[in-house]
Amino acid sequence: MMPMPVRSSARAVYRGVRSALRIASAPVRRRGGSRGVVIQPYRGYGTPQEVFLMGRVFRQPRTRSERGGLTMGRDLLDVGRRIIRRGLGRVELILHFAGAEERVETDRDGYFHATLRPADPPPADREWHEVDLALDWKGHSISETGTVFIPAESARFVVISDIDDTVMHTGVANTFEMLYRLFVQGAESRTAFPGVAALYRALHDGPTGNEMNPMLYVSRGPWSIYEMLDRFFNLHRIPVGPILFLREWGITLKRPLPRRATDHKIEIVREMVERYDHLPFILIGDSGQHDPEIYSRVVHEFPGRVLAVYIRDVSGRASREGEIRALADEVERAGSSLVLTDDTFAMAEHAASHGFLSGGCLEEVLAERTEEASRPL
Repeated sequence: MMPMPVRSSARAVYRGVRSALRIASAPVRRRGGSRGVVIQPYRGYGTPQEVFLMGRVFRQPRTRSERGGLTMGRDLLDVGRRIIRRGLGRVELILHFAGAEERVETDRDGYFHATLRPADPPPADREWHEVDLALDWKGHSISETGTVFIPAESARFVVISDIDDTVMHTGVANTFEMLYRLFVQGAESRTAFPGVAALYRALHDGPTGNEMNPMLYVSRGPWSIYEMLDRFFNLHRIPVGPILFLREWGITLKRPLPRRATDHKIEIVREMVERYDHLPFILIGDSGQHDPEIYSRVVHEFPGRVLAVYIRDVSGRASREGEIRALADEVERAGSSLVLTDDTFAMAEHAASHGFLSGGCLEEVLAERTEEASRPL
């Protein structure tokens, strides 16, 4: 095969970068509101007695790319706007859900947290329920519809999964690599680990195929990638669910790198285990951060509530593997199990052998793993 000419190779790279930038900047251009004010609700969660919804109100001016004529420079400008866009602080929103009304005020960064207690029972025939949001800003009325997740009566367990280096490769240990993958590559370019989508569909369906088990996701990334994650999940047919922990990175022109924050994952997992106290849990994470230690603590703190812990081995260090094997022994003595592997199919086999999913799903996980293993990250 003749090598590709340098000029053709350069054009291919240019087209690839343009495509990635268009994807990364598209969520900014799609979002709009009166005078650029946007209500962006994130998927919420709750029970028939109480639901929680978080979101952000922000204002973004129109750019030339919205008025026609797209260029790489304008795409880059839109990506930059999404990274450093500022929230609209101290504005009041009115939320309505199942006969209940709640008024909340955004914080200085434009984020809001709302708790609603339904006056009427939410419909029991579906998992997702709509919440109406509205605000008045300088005489302009702005409205949006959010969604909250309430587990169906058919659910047998809850899955909490990390996203970074568990569902998709993000390289969170390398800040620059993570920034590149999050804001330039785009949803289509960020490959899920082989077989993970089929595994998560099988866990969501359960062994009967129609359990609709809740899927809750955790990420260390910023809220500004929410749309990207949403697109990624739909693209790969991964069951969607509330994303419980993203954060405001505080990126500005003067502070171009994310500020550090205390990892609140243990508190979030505890809250979910306590809130859905009628269901056991499956916890999924990776070996690169502190997921094994956090999940091990949960197993000990909530005896009998954790069915299994699955840890994707991404560290590549023998010492780290030894630490996690020791934790696995502790988890087993506590009455649960911890599986450390870099193979999604091995997780699926364990889940099928313990009745968490249908054995018939193993072929789908294996086929997807085989197909996707050949694709570069």
